Amino acid sequence: MQPPSHFPGDELDRRIVAHLLDHSRATFSDIGADVGLSASAVKRRVDRLRDRGVIRGFTAMVDRGHGSPRTEAYVELYCAERTSRADIRCAMERHPEVAEICVVAGAPSAVVRLCADDLEHLERTLERIRLEPDVLRTRSVIVLSRLIERHTRRDRTRADAPQAGAKR
Repeated sequence: MQPPSHFPGDELDRRIVAHLLDHSRATFSDIGADVGLSASAVKRRVDRLRDRGVIRGFTAMVDRGHGSPRTEAYVELYCAERTSRADIRCAMERHPEVAEICVVAGAPSAVVRLCADDLEHLERTLERIRLEPDVLRTRSVIVLSRLIERHTRRDRTRADAPQAGAKR
């Protein structure tokens, strides 16, 4: 299958990324055996993909309650009318509890995912965020539990999606 038009690499790059998404701790040698390249060729390609921002990093996912923050919330930010995305980003970067910021369609200016140690920590963080000059108000929902978590598979799902008219 050819890589989708939005994937910035060739078929070997796509296969390397797919392998890393399934087995992030695989050695370059293991990946090379899977895709038909030497370990050094895989390393060069991975380095190039990292330099181009296709691969942003490698991480360990720790289960909640085993060292990672246990309280998570999604916060709708409602900002002053002329607040730019850069202003929102700059303001939220000051808060280490901010795990993710998304610009969304609809009424909020952005949606922020917060990770805190407990409810008190979350409350203090929300109070600090509400003091930001461009933040007019917030609306929060607290995550009680996760039913599905696919964060590491998102890009692979898009890269492996069948193309229109393609036969399987």
